[in-house]
Amino acid sequence: MSALLEMSGVSVAFDGFRAINNLSFSIGPAELRAIIGPNGAGKTTFMDIVTGKTRPDSGTVSWGEKPISLLNLSEAAIARAGIGRKFQRPTVFEVQTVAENLILALISPRGPFAALHFALTGAGHERVADLAAQVRLTGHLMRKAGELSHGQKQWLEIAMLLAQDPRLLLVDEPAAGMTLAERELTTAMLVEIARTRAVVVVEHDMDFVRRLDCRVTVLHEGAVLAEGCLDHVTRNPQVIEVYLGRG
Repeated sequence: MSALLEMSGVSVAFDGFRAINNLSFSIGPAELRAIIGPNGAGKTTFMDIVTGKTRPDSGTVSWGEKPISLLNLSEAAIARAGIGRKFQRPTVFEVQTVAENLILALISPRGPFAALHFALTGAGHERVADLAAQVRLTGHLMRKAGELSHGQKQWLEIAMLLAQDPRLLLVDEPAAGMTLAERELTTAMLVEIARTRAVVVVEHDMDFVRRLDCRVTVLHEGAVLAEGCLDHVTRNPQVIEVYLGRG
């Protein structure tokens, strides 16, 4: 199966510090991948490069089965091409209801003027209901987003990204600040989402990564240190030395 996203020989430096160092990475069109590594390993810069926020100094970033270069596209064009990013802190419209947040996410590509004249069709209402069901918020559609728990706000933001129908979802530390029950539901949710699209989860919580039961990429000093199932990478002496052995 061809890769959906492929990075090859990517490097980028900031003020002489090489944040990404000859990095190569690929993920398939319906794959769940966890990325772990110590602080400063390059995890955030990796996501910044994929989404167009940071331009690498060298290397290639190819997207799609008929590959195009993401390096020629703006951040907005990359988002339209099907790459969505979920930051660690949820950013939802707190004074709007869950349903209104999802409606705004569905209509946002049309632009602000079109949004003023947008009437949600029956299919649109059905889509809102489906999105809410995917993230376990069916019973909360009429609640203000500001009333939700931290975990539920995270789920709402994931649903708002799914409204754009991305082919790749980048999720930054989804388990942070969640209760154990919320983390377990989030695990099931991400596994389910990855059946139809690629999902990359950047996470520090090893228990959460273990429950994802997926391929793991370990970054260190901007390069791939190890890759494989969690048991495989956590037995790697270098991984133990630079990451797991700290604390």
